[in-house]
Amino acid sequence: MLKWAIIFAVISLVAGLLGFTGVAAGAAGIAKILFFVFLVLFVVVLALGLMGIGAVKKRL
Repeated sequence: MLKWAIIFAVISLVAGLLGFTGVAAGAAGIAKILFFVFLVLFVVVLALGLMGIGAVKKRL
């Protein structure tokens, strides 16, 4: 998902340089949404990993 956010950010920069402001604004909006979705999912997975949810614990 982060890959797609970076791709849309690059598309936005190129479109902005070429003068396509509408396309640049749309691509920047999509990149921003994808980045925040990635960030939320990353924090959730990180929190679950730190709490040990889903980990198989061995008995001694």
